[in-house]
Amino acid sequence: MITCQLTKLETALDALKKSQPNLNAADAALLASALSLTGRHALAIYEGERYTWPEDYQKLAAAMIPEITIIQETVAETAPKRASKNAPEDEPVVVNVGLAPNYAAGEALLEGRDDLKTALSDVLQEGVDFSYNPNDLGWQWALDRVNWNTVSGQEIARKIRVKCTFTEGAQGTEIGAPGTKKRRTAAAKVTEEE
Repeated sequence: MITCQLTKLETALDALKKSQPNLNAADAALLASALSLTGRHALAIYEGERYTWPEDYQKLAAAMIPEITIIQETVAETAPKRASKNAPEDEPVVVNVGLAPNYAAGEALLEGRDDLKTALSDVLQEGVDFSYNPNDLGWQWALDRVNWNTVSGQEIARKIRVKCTFTEGAQGTEIGAPGTKKRRTAAAKVTEEE
């Protein structure tokens, strides 16, 4: 399994050089770029349908409206008649969207290079672990910015948080997610000791 950090392309390049030592440097760099695109432009999977980013943005948002409406109805039924002044703010409701590597996006970059297209297919079949910040994924970035009040045509009483995760053909590791340790710099350690 190859690790491809979407913010640092050189990690994918290093992993590809190790797994496929016969590739020359230029081909390895091209393949690493294509691999990164398969993650950044991953296909969204929602209720069995696949959506391409950014072309299907409005189509996916429209497909999610029935679930958002159900969430709204559930919140309206269970909401207390009079909210307490000191009541904690409600946690956002999480709506999950699956992601699959977008082979077509990577293949478009490798136009005319059937040998590299085959290598990309082989790498994706062996498995890829995409390491990413949420803004690295086109779908996560776009769905974080949906105004559900406007899209659904009603006022949403509860915050909606869409969580995109790799489910098919790849794994995903969110950098900086709760539970992951952050590296401290040497300067930060010195400051703490003073």
